[in-house]
Amino acid sequence: MSKNRELKELRVSEIRDRFSRAKSAVVVDYRGLNVAEVTELRNRFRESEVEYRVFKNRLVKLALEGTGFEELESELTGPNAIAFGYDDAVKPAKVARDFSKKNTKLEIKGGIVENVFYDASGIKAIADIPSRETLIAKFLGSVQSPISKLAYVLGVLAEKEEA
Repeated sequence: MSKNRELKELRVSEIRDRFSRAKSAVVVDYRGLNVAEVTELRNRFRESEVEYRVFKNRLVKLALEGTGFEELESELTGPNAIAFGYDDAVKPAKVARDFSKKNTKLEIKGGIVENVFYDASGIKAIADIPSRETLIAKFLGSVQSPISKLAYVLGVLAEKEEA
């Protein structure tokens, strides 16, 4: 086996490993971004603990087999980058959407979040969902509000009875 073929097989297995560990993957087209913009995008992904990588489409297509991310193959045309979310499945979509609002040259092509394929509009909709922590805080606030009002009313009634 040639050394070049061995390197490609190694690269495919590295890409497959990323997909097997990821909760989500978002494909973006970065054409038109200059070096400073790409650097800013990479930094935003890094700060959000999202891995952002550029791979050859041919190698990604080989790596997708058997990973649950096979539907991404339809998005692999032209120059692409893939943002992998390992801990927070929604974070790659949020970072890509936020960056694309400021810089329209970044095109979100599609992605897979928790084993479900979404086109570009679906990924943008997912990015608009509040974080888990925000949803929990809102829920607790809505549950706590009636209880605190009830406690206030009972306290007022108790004061009136004492008077």
